[in-house]
Amino acid sequence: MGSQAEHEGIDTTTASTARVYDYLLGGKDHYAIDREFAERLAERCPELNFNWEVRQNRGFMVRAIRHLAANAGMRQFLDIGTGLPTQENAHQVAQAVAPDARVVYVDNDPIVLAHARALLTSTPEGVTRYIDRDLRDPDAILEDAAQVLDFSKPVVLSLIAVLHFVSDPEPVLERLRAALAPGSHLVISHGVHRPEFEPIAETYQRVMRLEDAALRPYARIQAMFGGPDWEILDPGLVPVAVWRPDEPTLVDPASGVFIGGISRKVG
Repeated sequence: MGSQAEHEGIDTTTASTARVYDYLLGGKDHYAIDREFAERLAERCPELNFNWEVRQNRGFMVRAIRHLAANAGMRQFLDIGTGLPTQENAHQVAQAVAPDARVVYVDNDPIVLAHARALLTSTPEGVTRYIDRDLRDPDAILEDAAQVLDFSKPVVLSLIAVLHFVSDPEPVLERLRAALAPGSHLVISHGVHRPEFEPIAETYQRVMRLEDAALRPYARIQAMFGGPDWEILDPGLVPVAVWRPDEPTLVDPASGVFIGGISRKVG
């Protein structure tokens, strides 16, 4: 009999962004090729602690979702580029605060889909759904998500560490933002460009053949949060480790590769 990877059509000879992220988070759903890629990243950019970086990014997602469920009354969540299920997934965070929260996950990685079908379960009062779609096809995402979410009411759109794998994310974001009702929120984390971080994108492009991978300047990332109809919540677009931390952090605000924030649609 073949392995689960073989049955699901999962390529274990090429590193996967989801599996590398899982490895750096301390998960168990990865292969030797993914660990080797993570080690190559560390060699190319030795000033970064990638395990720490991805854990801070995950912590930002958890705090953002918890804040929006607990303090902004949000009950609908659309999480695109979900990655592998692990501890404190978005639906667990939201439904711990609001058991009736409805959460739709979107990804197109076969290994993510295989694990999600088995592991992502909802509270009885809420809904958790997983759809197989590509971020670059926002109309299809919105059509499928509308089976669970009511887009005439506020929705949280979460894009955690995924936009830097899309060559031209602005038109996609414009379409997604336009579909959201006033009172909706947009959560983004993105790799920021600095000269010392250039080997990161280069390694993804060359080794994983992800030609679209790109870190971007702060100003371009900030523009992704929307125009005059959107307001960025305090503390703004900042290193993810210092976005409303649960505990004080001594991190240098200029040291991290991931920056993140939340904006709210006001008009």
